[in-house]
Amino acid sequence: MTAPAPLPRRDGSDGSDRLGLWLLPAPETAGRHGPLALHELDEAERGRADAFRRTADRERYVAAHIALRRLLAAYLRTAPQDIAFARADCPRCGAPHGRPVLAGSGAHFSLSHTRGAVLIGVGRSPVGVDVERIPRPDRVEACAPALHPGERRELAAHAPGDRPAAFARLWARKEAYLKGTGVGVGGWMSRLYLGDEALHAPARPAGWTVADVPCGPDHAAAFAIRGHAPRHDVRQLPPQVVMADGHIAAEFM
Repeated sequence: MTAPAPLPRRDGSDGSDRLGLWLLPAPETAGRHGPLALHELDEAERGRADAFRRTADRERYVAAHIALRRLLAAYLRTAPQDIAFARADCPRCGAPHGRPVLAGSGAHFSLSHTRGAVLIGVGRSPVGVDVERIPRPDRVEACAPALHPGERRELAAHAPGDRPAAFARLWARKEAYLKGTGVGVGGWMSRLYLGDEALHAPARPAGWTVADVPCGPDHAAAFAIRGHAPRHDVRQLPPQVVMADGHIAAEFM
């Protein structure tokens, strides 16, 4: 596979200095618009899809992975079914079970999906994205101890009705960063501060940019990218991009 060659953009730039953020809403209902492009998934992806017990979970997984393949194919000028994935070395132990990467390419990507939304990030530096559905208040109370002490103080300062959305923003930032680094979620979540960058706040991780991604009232999302953040925007994918007869047009990139 060749090095990434982003499609020209309508503003005349080649897109090489941009972080592409792509949002696919309601992935569970994508199949209502027509047959999905299942033939573009590899054997492992189809096996994973078949293992889901709930139809909605299966549809979300399938739509997310078709969208990912088609986006990467558009960036790399290849066919979606020719995209080959591998695993980076784990930064903690060195074993090859780190973050997903593209085999034979310098492009970086990240995929996240939850009920009602899929978020994909594509860039030239290691990147992580995460999208979270706004949780119930009891879920926030149960999970708050996993936050950094500074984040817990910030969360407590919010009015009770605002805490679920504030918690989701914090959690999305942490997941995005851990996915970007390849470390993965674990007990060190409480040692990682990604709260608001206010005066006297604890320091955020060095060498990474972490920012919120707008995605509507029912979800919170974030991206993390190594180094300074390039220009970025969020574009919404229409359901047709995961259909068997669909595609991603050059003018949409």
